[in-house]
Amino acid sequence: MIELHPEFLTKNGQKEFAVLPYEEFLKVQELLEDLEDLRDLREAKQAGKDSPSILLSDAKKILIS
Repeated sequence: MIELHPEFLTKNGQKEFAVLPYEEFLKVQELLEDLEDLRDLREAKQAGKDSPSILLSDAKKILIS
């Protein structure tokens, strides 16, 4: 888990913005990108689950011959 150290900017006594140290921001950004990649992978696997497939060994035989 990423430990965050935000500073909050307020307006009229209400928190409006959270400011993170740059290194923490980069870690959050990387984590979000990884999560998006994982979501995309899961969607692609789900979309292709009913597609025909062949064994790798059979594909090699086809490519070699």
